[in-house]
Amino acid sequence: MTTSRTIRKVFKGKPVTEGAGVRLKRVFGFNEAPLFDPFLLLDDFRSDNPADYRKGFPWHPHRGIETITYMLEGNVEHGDSIGNRGVITAGSVQWMTAGSGIIHQEMPFGEKSGRMGGFQLWANLPASQKMSPPRYRDITTELIPRLTLENGVEISIICGRIGNTAGPVRDIAIDPEYLDFTVPAGTSYTHPVIKGHTAFAYIIAGKGVFGHQEESLSPRAGELSGNETLIQFSDGDTVTITTEAVPVRFLLISGKPLNEPVAWYGPIVMNTDTELRQAFEEYQNGTFLKHS
Repeated sequence: MTTSRTIRKVFKGKPVTEGAGVRLKRVFGFNEAPLFDPFLLLDDFRSDNPADYRKGFPWHPHRGIETITYMLEGNVEHGDSIGNRGVITAGSVQWMTAGSGIIHQEMPFGEKSGRMGGFQLWANLPASQKMSPPRYRDITTELIPRLTLENGVEISIICGRIGNTAGPVRDIAIDPEYLDFTVPAGTSYTHPVIKGHTAFAYIIAGKGVFGHQEESLSPRAGELSGNETLIQFSDGDTVTITTEAVPVRFLLISGKPLNEPVAWYGPIVMNTDTELRQAFEEYQNGTFLKHS
């Protein structure tokens, strides 16, 4: 018997400034991370004002995590200390596994109109992979499968599988699903989600009703949720989305919890405070990079 997931909690992004002065919305982060295991952070950096983002994210380290950058509009030029260079363009994804450590920079530049739009998700690495070699998966837009179902639902599959169609990102420890959905107006759609996995939806356009509500939470059961709203789901086998007068576009993300201790400061996430201190000591004394 399948169980439909209910809404456990609703989040709205809060303005923060990161990097050299990038203004963005933090949908969840350090304080909420225990609720989202294995995910650590989600940032929304959509803007039509270049002053919000052009200072970018100059050179900084990462260890122990994966950063997943999904661009809707504009571009992000990146480079790192081991020679990788490239540009994440509109519709593309960069899935970076920091592993044992990498020092990189991310410098956004918008379209001709100045518009920039994208999201960065941080996923934790299990203890067994914290010190693995760093690597990039650069996924151009043409590599991302796009399905249109009979009811008009459109799905871009970054990671995960729908029927016989699998996304290009595979072999990730947390067995994640990362899907970009558009559900037309006046439509109800039910999507299977692995029971036991953490799952949430982040609305990026339009409005929809997501499942039904656990008692005593807000918004009320059946209430439409709109842009920049994150819906965290309870456990279950399926998620149901229903639209009324307008379509809804949202990211549906899920993954297997690690259930491991987290020691986190800034861009480095380890399992113990000792490992965390060692990482910063190595960064200061020049021994941070373990793989070239």
